[in-house]
Amino acid sequence: MRIAIHGRKFNVQAKPYIQQVFDELATYNTEIQISESFCRILQQADIQFKCLQQYETPSEIFDADVVFSLGGDGTLLETLSHVGERELPILGFNFGRLGFLASVSPQKIQRSIYLLMNNEYEIDERTMVHADSDMPFFEQGMNFALNEIAISKTDTSSMIVIHAYLNGEFLNSYWADGLMVSTATGSTGYSLSCGGPLVMPHSRNFIITPICPHNLFVRPLVVSDESTISFKVESRSNNYLVSMDSRATIVNDTDAEIVVKKENFKAKLVKMEGDEFLNILRSKLNWGIDARN
Repeated sequence: MRIAIHGRKFNVQAKPYIQQVFDELATYNTEIQISESFCRILQQADIQFKCLQQYETPSEIFDADVVFSLGGDGTLLETLSHVGERELPILGFNFGRLGFLASVSPQKIQRSIYLLMNNEYEIDERTMVHADSDMPFFEQGMNFALNEIAISKTDTSSMIVIHAYLNGEFLNSYWADGLMVSTATGSTGYSLSCGGPLVMPHSRNFIITPICPHNLFVRPLVVSDESTISFKVESRSNNYLVSMDSRATIVNDTDAEIVVKKENFKAKLVKMEGDEFLNILRSKLNWGIDARN
């Protein structure tokens, strides 16, 4: 099996689990390729591993059967940015905190790798969001997100005004700290913390969620993911922030239009036993837990 691996800097508590991943892989017939940045981190942490291949840019990733993300949800989103339209399956190991997308806990490392090697897993396809603009906000081919695209004020600026249009029809002018378009997958992330609803991950919806709106009667709106949503931004400071998952950039052009729609390709997440969405809701977000008991 061909496995590409990416990760980010980890704390000392995660070191034995990172080592366990490589020790388990060594017991199977695998061909491994590791991102160059993660290779340096592994060497500095004195992790013992065998890897004859590295990749520096996403285009250099070989035709992997699966891509390992070693870290947490943020690492998985960064790994997904490497994979992009190639739709390589991603298995997320969680050595961070919540781990909603990266579902393999340290206690499940051995079992999960065993199931993977024996083809006892499923591929969970998730819809992503795509953004276009007449301003080049992101690198070529990096204008997609699994969770959300968010438009927000910078740290030092006052609130911004975001004029939103749905399929070409005027929707609303949001006086707020910002506004996001979340996928169904992203409904458990930033959107949820801003008062957005929980949405089942395979429902065909986007969620338009305001961030700290000045008008208290403005509420999140659920629309079809076949919709085209466009924005124009007004800002007193003449700049604002655009972020797509873990990538962000400051925009200095308030004349730019941002158009958001469904991405043509999908994220493919490796799903193991027990990874059902409702189980994760209960275990990670304490969904339905009665605090009185």
